[in-house]
Amino acid sequence: MTDISEPNDTAETKEAFNNEGWRNTTIDDAQEQANPQNAQAVERIKRLRQSIDNVDTAIVSLLAERFKCTAEVGVLKAQAGFAPEDREREKQQAQRLKEVAINAGLDPSIEENYREFVVTEAKKRHQRIAEAGGNPGVLNIDA
Repeated sequence: MTDISEPNDTAETKEAFNNEGWRNTTIDDAQEQANPQNAQAVERIKRLRQSIDNVDTAIVSLLAERFKCTAEVGVLKAQAGFAPEDREREKQQAQRLKEVAINAGLDPSIEENYREFVVTEAKKRHQRIAEAGGNPGVLNIDA
């Protein structure tokens, strides 16, 4: 299998790489037919992509479930007069998620990206619920 991580010095090869040094390719049946020695790699990529698609579906489904739970927390906070934000809980979650990332073999900074997306979204949702007097219906995307 050819390593395409570094362009060769030929003008044709340099032209095949975009500004980031990546070769512009689409891995599909045409690519497989054009270069039969890559057929095994193409088939493996297709199988891995199906697994990736399955994982992505699971992640989005889990996010939906998480947001259902956080919506209920938002209602309870609003009813009790609590602020939408709980900084102590956020610090605990950040530390816990860093440990989870490390134990999973990931860069612990992934926790920051996760928090930026998921926790920030949950806080926005809590704020909307609080502003609506504890009505979780404000989160309905069809409303």
